[in-house]
Amino acid sequence: MNILLIGYGAMNQRVARLAESAGHKIVAVIPNRQHEDIPYPIVNEISEATEADVAIDFSHPNLLLPLLEQSFHLPLVIATTGEKDTITTKLQSLSEKMSVFFSANMSYGVHVLTKLLEVAVPLLEQYDIELTEAHHNQKVDAPSGTLVKLYDVIEQLRDNVQPVYDRSQLTEKREKNEIGIHSLRGGTIVGEHDVLFAGVDETITLSHSAQSKDIFANGALKAAEKLVHKSPGYYTFDNL
Repeated sequence: MNILLIGYGAMNQRVARLAESAGHKIVAVIPNRQHEDIPYPIVNEISEATEADVAIDFSHPNLLLPLLEQSFHLPLVIATTGEKDTITTKLQSLSEKMSVFFSANMSYGVHVLTKLLEVAVPLLEQYDIELTEAHHNQKVDAPSGTLVKLYDVIEQLRDNVQPVYDRSQLTEKREKNEIGIHSLRGGTIVGEHDVLFAGVDETITLSHSAQSKDIFANGALKAAEKLVHKSPGYYTFDNL
């Protein structure tokens, strides 16, 4: 494939390395800030990357959203988190004329975790649920997009759930409909996500631990390899 990279931070630098080792070619980059060491042609608009077969985005809403308003026709693999509703609404519109893929987490293992969660939540109806995520000390958003994705699964399967982010401000017992959401930041943790089901005298935990950011880059590349052969539409791990 000929690939346009949207953003050239740590993630898309990994995408570039893994893509080239797999025989793909990076034909252009739209950087999210001034870079002096980008070894590829730089463009400002998606339409300028005329040789590209697909675009892979690991960037920021401030870069991505204006680009999506431009006139272009190119399959998109989108991994930007933050402003999820705005991004997915725009992608749904674009999917009428091109193939687009979106995931808040490009790890296939995290996708499997969400499918396990869909099975567990109805079976553990009387259990309290707490969500915890841990990331490196450079991550700026909290909770992570992946944890939001996990919460969305629970919200669809349980009635009237209420996210609670800071119990230190409360002096009352836990309510049944609460979903505790906890974010940890420190060191170089790539990404850890835990879903705790706490019942009477027993607990069950579903857990995913990312040991390298390469899993996200490889996930995006595998999605791109499939997407370039798809007809226009909105794709996720569920239907790709």
